[in-house]
Amino acid sequence: MNKYRKILLSFDIEEFDMPFEYQREVSFEEQIAISKAGTIKILDILKKHNVKATFFSTVIFAQQVTDVIKRIIEEGHELASHGYHHSKFDAGDYAKSKEALELISKTEVVGFRMARMQPVDDQLIEEAGYLYNSSVNPTYLPGRYNNLHVSRTLFKTNQVWQLPASVTPYMRFPLFWLSFHNLPTFLYQMLCQWTLKKDNYLNIYFHPWEFMPINDKRFNFPSYVNRNVGDKMCERLDNLIFSLRENNFLTIKEFINNQDHSKNFSN
Repeated sequence: MNKYRKILLSFDIEEFDMPFEYQREVSFEEQIAISKAGTIKILDILKKHNVKATFFSTVIFAQQVTDVIKRIIEEGHELASHGYHHSKFDAGDYAKSKEALELISKTEVVGFRMARMQPVDDQLIEEAGYLYNSSVNPTYLPGRYNNLHVSRTLFKTNQVWQLPASVTPYMRFPLFWLSFHNLPTFLYQMLCQWTLKKDNYLNIYFHPWEFMPINDKRFNFPSYVNRNVGDKMCERLDNLIFSLRENNFLTIKEFINNQDHSKNFSN
């Protein structure tokens, strides 16, 4: 095992509000039920491989699934903040979500990721007491964001570590959830290995509803969202973890705490 190569798996666990982006309806109860069932599937896969991950949860979701939050903590995973609500945000939510999640989980919450990887206020992140922020996808995604000017790898803003989602060297091809759905498995794994070799770590993220059969006609998602969801997604994650098994799977908190501050990361 190369002790310097780290795998940072994370999952944004939230209300399944994505149908609203496509002018479709879904009840609050079903939003929670779909994401809860998907989170349980993820936990089962992680347990099978005995690997640890980070779960960025909204407070609204955590309040509805306290049994799942308890399992996350008991099985050695990290709980981090994904804000208070998934569909709306105000500046006070940085601190409010941290406090609420700590109350629910009885653990310290040190990480933050903004819903939909939207920009954050770095000063308020620091004032709220977070150790790290992982809210940047350092690539260009039409209609969503253009972060080609942001460092591709770990950096610091004042006292807060900034951990962008992994993209490939040079062309900055994103390795996020949509790529995992749509690329052939061998190609996605090859890009991960290339990035891992260059950066010595890999930071990739998914959502629990991807592990559910959301290709229901009533949601009418585009094919690039629906492709390889449900059981196929479970198989893909299982295979991905197996392909990366010779590396060290860490929670993001562990990764940040273990940083050698003199280490230079590639950009």
